[in-house]
Amino acid sequence: MCLAKTNPHAHTRRDFLRHTVAGSSLVCTFVHGWQSLLGMATLQQARFDLLVKGGKVVDPSQRLSAHRDIGIRDGKVVEVAENLAEAQASQVLDARGKIVTPGLIDVHVHVYDGVAPLGIPADPNCIAKGVTTVVDAGSAGAHTFPGFRRQVINVVDTRVFALLNISVVGQSTLSTDNPYGELLDLRYANPKLAIRTIERNRDVILGVKVRLSRSIAGEHDLQALKLAKEAAAAVGLPLMVHIGDTHTPLPVILSLLTKGDVVTHSFRGGEGGILDDRGNVLAEVRSAMARGVHLDIGHGAGSFSFDTAEKALKQSVVPGTISSDVHQFNVNGPVFDLATTLSKFLYLGLTLDEVIQRASTNAANLFGFPKGLGTLRGGAEADVALFSLAEGDFQFEDALKQKRLGHQKLVPVATVKAGRIYGSAPLPVVRAD
Repeated sequence: MCLAKTNPHAHTRRDFLRHTVAGSSLVCTFVHGWQSLLGMATLQQARFDLLVKGGKVVDPSQRLSAHRDIGIRDGKVVEVAENLAEAQASQVLDARGKIVTPGLIDVHVHVYDGVAPLGIPADPNCIAKGVTTVVDAGSAGAHTFPGFRRQVINVVDTRVFALLNISVVGQSTLSTDNPYGELLDLRYANPKLAIRTIERNRDVILGVKVRLSRSIAGEHDLQALKLAKEAAAAVGLPLMVHIGDTHTPLPVILSLLTKGDVVTHSFRGGEGGILDDRGNVLAEVRSAMARGVHLDIGHGAGSFSFDTAEKALKQSVVPGTISSDVHQFNVNGPVFDLATTLSKFLYLGLTLDEVIQRASTNAANLFGFPKGLGTLRGGAEADVALFSLAEGDFQFEDALKQKRLGHQKLVPVATVKAGRIYGSAPLPVVRAD
């Protein structure tokens, strides 16, 4: 069977219905008098399968930041409006006091658990945290991608896409116990195999990934970059470039990037970043942005600096997307999840709408995702995330162990993917059946 013809997100081992059965902690709290609340609505009569009721909807794709209800049917958003009647719904999710956003999109994660040393399980760290769609950034190469598709993409509840590593072995070599990256031997960088793998899996591979740090590409980072660019250009897809501590200066690397390419770890500290020795944003960075090269955060374990972020933002250089680069060595801090990464940018002065935009609307436009992601417009995929916006004193840490005290934090509460409630969120849900 040709994998390219299969549905990559048909859950062959799990069914979202099992997440909404009566008796789970999500549905164990019933609103008193629910039968009268829903009237005579039945599964056949109800206008909505699910109504997300009473939350503040933040959807930058519609420039919407207001209290609205979201009506969902057949896995799609049917209506976003005020005061939609509970009696029209088979199921009501109480979102009062919560922030309601499109299901978030994290364009840089590592979820090839058990193969790439960086890999972590997708579902506990993505969809359970309000992130319905992710891009695995190069964990798999041409030789290891078939397993990634079978063992992760096709079976997890999180909607997983991929950037293919230009190395055929992907990120299977570098670890704390084996400090040798996948491009130290350029014989593993094979554009022909990358192109063939992408052509067979265009439904889920959205681009090419190359890591250029000295520990990964040694002194031939520029050759590795050119090979990756060759593959990306041949298939007409973007290239994501991991920068920092490179043998070749960043301005030279940037000169090879074209419209649609992505620089991740863009707000890193240390050598090879976007700032010069005086803390000014490099002219070549501004030039690259002007011709359509995107800046992505990719926080990671060593690639986000508050100091760099503060200086860049002060100079009006704002990342297009905010991603977590969540993986084995940062999931317990300092990254934790995408919501925590977004909260750091609330501390840095971006508005709630601006941070959500960079993990929804902008992220959806970065790669060739299917239409209907990152938005709550009518007809869109019914991916919805609910958060509490906690107020207080919260200590945030960057990848250099520098700390900042913030006063707002996004806390994931519940996730809906394609109209189905995921997991065990502590919110009252009314069921009609």
